[in-house]
Amino acid sequence: MDKNPTKLDYHDDMWRLQSTAILLSHFKGDDGRHGLILDRTVFHPQGGGQPADTGFVHVHGFENKFVVHDVRSKDGIVFHYGSFENLGGDFVPTLEKGKGVSLFVDEARRKLNSRLHSAGHLLDICLPKIGLGHLEPGKAYHFPDGPWIEYKGVISQNEMQNKPKDLEIEANALISMGGKVSADILPYDEAAKLCGGCLPDYVPKESTPRILRIGDNSGCPCGGTHVVDISDIIQIKVYQIRSKKGLTKVFYNVES
Repeated sequence: MDKNPTKLDYHDDMWRLQSTAILLSHFKGDDGRHGLILDRTVFHPQGGGQPADTGFVHVHGFENKFVVHDVRSKDGIVFHYGSFENLGGDFVPTLEKGKGVSLFVDEARRKLNSRLHSAGHLLDICLPKIGLGHLEPGKAYHFPDGPWIEYKGVISQNEMQNKPKDLEIEANALISMGGKVSADILPYDEAAKLCGGCLPDYVPKESTPRILRIGDNSGCPCGGTHVVDISDIIQIKVYQIRSKKGLTKVFYNVES
């Protein structure tokens, strides 16, 4: 199995849905799933609170397309899991290393994931605007079935009653104004400057982090996919804020 890191093409272009690559390895796991390792990919693997892209891979010279159901990353290597269309479950095709492949990401799923992910960052930006700047970013869960963001810190019972609507109004006001969204891989010092002067402790000082910018706001490290413009989020609905045991959760969704 190849040990070189997979080149992440979506880092260079978050809105790209098709690409080409070279097949490095094909295997069948104990769970019966087929797996492909490529030298590069446009598929976003599950991680950072964002679910994996789905779609399909066409191996050049092979008739049956490979339907991608799940994508995972381990030690820098991206694994594309799925099945070959119209093949029996026990049949394992022989795919030669070095073959060219074409990748096609499901557009609707990518767009929804990008809207949800961008909406979460926008809510981070809006918290200080409604008097909740003391909450520190924690983990986020941007899956379509129930997106939420968890912050370190608590708010009062009265604020939990009033702040969801305030947060929703503030976020949708920024959406209506619009603004460019970008992500760039930068030297550590330059990245820190864009992120308010410092980066989280989990970002190694010798690294070149990928920094997300939403409009003219301060940047933040992020490896996910996002919308082209803030207005592409369309509309945010904040359903609830819960606060207990030193943590506050904001539950939201995006609407058309």
